[in-house]
Amino acid sequence: MFLAPAEFERRVATGDLLEWSRIGAYHRGTLDPPLRARLDAGQPVLLPLDVAGARLVRARVPAARLVLLIPPGHRPDAAVAAAFGHTLTHDHSDRVADELVGLLGSSYPDPAWSRVRG
Repeated sequence: MFLAPAEFERRVATGDLLEWSRIGAYHRGTLDPPLRARLDAGQPVLLPLDVAGARLVRARVPAARLVLLIPPGHRPDAAVAAAFGHTLTHDHSDRVADELVGLLGSSYPDPAWSRVRG
């Protein structure tokens, strides 16, 4: 979803974004209402977030299950690792996808089904 800068700022101010960030001229975020609707319906949600976004999600949804994906041979900072409930080494995409599906408790064969739209 693309928003005009003024609309993005309005949504940040009203709390319509679960998490958001500004990187240079770019702004990105996750709309809260569609995500909450999925969760309320018992559907899993998988969001690709950076560490700052994950911390914002944790602040607004304390029960969120956060998974840190790390490259092989990388050791995350202890404070970063402590903010996440689970750490996965992203060495083989199929294995990581299977483990994420298992962590979600989902029977969805395709993680793309879990993306929030709206």
